[in-house]
Amino acid sequence: MDPRAGRAPVVAALDIGQSKVSCFIMKPDGVRHADRTIRVAGASHVQSKGVRGGAIINMDEAAQAIGHAVERAERAAQSPVSGVVVTTAIGQMASHRVQARVSLGANPVGDADLARAIGMALAQIRLPNRRPIHVLPIAWSVDGARGVHDPRSMRGGSLGLDLLVVSMAENVFTTLSHCLELAHLDLQGVAAAPVVSSLAALEEDEMDLGAVCIDMGGGATSAAVWGGRSLLHIESLNVGGDHVTSDIARGLSTSKAGAERLKTLHGSAMASANEDREMLEAPPRGEDASAGPVIVPRAMLKTVIAPRVDETLELLRDRLKNAGVGLEPGAGLVLTGGASQLNGVRELAVRVFDRPVRLGKPQRAPHLADAASGPAFCATAGVLLRAAYGPREAVSARKLMARQITAADAPRIHRGNVVGRVAGWLRDNL
Repeated sequence: MDPRAGRAPVVAALDIGQSKVSCFIMKPDGVRHADRTIRVAGASHVQSKGVRGGAIINMDEAAQAIGHAVERAERAAQSPVSGVVVTTAIGQMASHRVQARVSLGANPVGDADLARAIGMALAQIRLPNRRPIHVLPIAWSVDGARGVHDPRSMRGGSLGLDLLVVSMAENVFTTLSHCLELAHLDLQGVAAAPVVSSLAALEEDEMDLGAVCIDMGGGATSAAVWGGRSLLHIESLNVGGDHVTSDIARGLSTSKAGAERLKTLHGSAMASANEDREMLEAPPRGEDASAGPVIVPRAMLKTVIAPRVDETLELLRDRLKNAGVGLEPGAGLVLTGGASQLNGVRELAVRVFDRPVRLGKPQRAPHLADAASGPAFCATAGVLLRAAYGPREAVSARKLMARQITAADAPRIHRGNVVGRVAGWLRDNL
C-alpha cells in the first residue's frame, strides 16, 4: 500500500500478538514528507485472545479482539477502515537468500535488466508449505564487483543480485486470513514484526553501519539484522514475555494474573539492592477463599525471571551466529516489543551479545500519546512508516498473498509490470 500512489487513502496497521492487539490508523495528511515523520490519527490496543504458541488457536476469540481494536481506532480517527496490514511474529517467520546472475548486452544496465535478475531469483524460490511475505533486494553486483547500490547505466558482462525472501508458515497465513474475514476486514498485507519494528526504531546510520533489532513480544522473540541499508536476515523464536509470566506462576504457585502483576510491578532480570529483605504478595492459585496470599522475597522473583530471559537471548545469539550473519564491530542492538521493557533486560542483552544495547521507540511518530509511544508499539507504527516511505519491495504484497511464487512466475515477471515496480523500488531506495 502506498498513499502517494492514491491507492490507499487511509492506512490501518494491526499488530497481532499473544499479549495484545493494537491498531494504528493514518490518514493521507498524516504523511509529513518534510521531516519523514507520520501522524497517527487513531490508536488503540486491547488484550489479545485466541493466540498461543506462535499461532491462532481460537478463531472466534482472536477475531473478536481484532474487531474491538479496530473499532476503537476507527472512533479515535473518526474514519472507518475496510482493510488492514497485519504485522505479527507468529507463524515461524524465517528468511531465505537467493542469488541470480544475468548476462548483459552491449548497452548499459537498464530497468529491464534489473527485472530479469529479479525474475530469475524469484524462479529459484522453493518454500514448501510457506508463504513469502517480503521480497527485498539486498545488493547488486556488476561483473562480480559487489556493493553496488544502483547498477543502472553501468556497463559489464553480467549483473548479479542477492534477494532476501521472508516467509511464514502457510497454514498460519491461511488461518490469519480467515480470522480477518470473521472480523469483516480485508487482509491487505502481512509484515514481519522485526522488519517493521526496525523501520520505527532504527536510525538510518544504524541500518547502514549495521544493527540488530530484537522485537521481544509476549509469545515470540524475533530479530532483524541490517547492514549496508539492507535487511540481511530474520530470526524468530516462539519464546516471549508470556513464558516469563508462566514461569513465575509455576515457581511461586500463584495465578497467571498474579504473576503478570508481579512481573510488571516488581520484576527484574538483574539483582537490585535490598531485594532479599523486600517481601512481595501475590494471590494464591485456585478459588479457595480460605487460602492465604503467596508471600515471597523479591529476590526469588529475579531467580525465576533471569534464567528465562538469559536463555532466550543466548538462543537468539546462537541462532544468528549459526546463520552466518556477520555483524560489523561496534554494531549495536535495539530492543523493541513489550517484553523489552522489563527491568534488567537491556543490561542482560549487553552481557549476552557484548554490544551496546538501547531501547527503541517509534521515533518518527512524534505525536503519539504516551500510552502508545513505547517499545511495544514500534511494529504498529512501523507498518505506517513503511506505507509512507518504503522500502518498496520487488513484488507487491497483493501478489505475495494471492499465491505462492513459483518458477512459472518468471516469464510473467519478465513480461509484466515488474519493470515499473523495480524502477519505483530503485527510485525510493537507492
